[in-house]
Amino acid sequence: MARVKGGTVTRKRRKRILKLAKGYYGSKHALFKVAKQQVWKSGQYAYRDRKQKKRDFRKLWIARINAAARLNDLSYSRLMHGLKLAGIEVNRKMLSELAINDEKAFAQLAEQAKTALAK
Repeated sequence: MARVKGGTVTRKRRKRILKLAKGYYGSKHALFKVAKQQVWKSGQYAYRDRKQKKRDFRKLWIARINAAARLNDLSYSRLMHGLKLAGIEVNRKMLSELAINDEKAFAQLAEQAKTALAK
C-alpha cells in the first residue's frame, strides 16, 4: 500500500494564502509562513477597522455639523438638543450633508432649534 502525500491539497492551500498576500512588501508576499502570518494579521486589521470606520465617519459628521452650527450662533450640543425639542429627527449624516451642500436649509433647521430652546 502506497503512502498518500497530499501534495495537491497542500499546494492549493499555499496558493490560496499567497494569492491573498499579493502586493505585500518583501517576503510577506513570497514566503508561505510569513505570508500566512500577515494574511491573518491583515484580517484582524480589516475586522477592527470595519468597526472603526463607523466611528470615524460619525466624528467627521459631528465636526461638520458643529462648524455649521457655530456659523448660526449655536454649539453642536445646543443644536442637537433644540432639534430634539422641536421634534425634528434628522440623522447626523444627513445634517452634515445639509451643512455642506444646502446652507439655507441648515440655517432653517438651526432657527427651529433656537425657537425650541427659547420655549
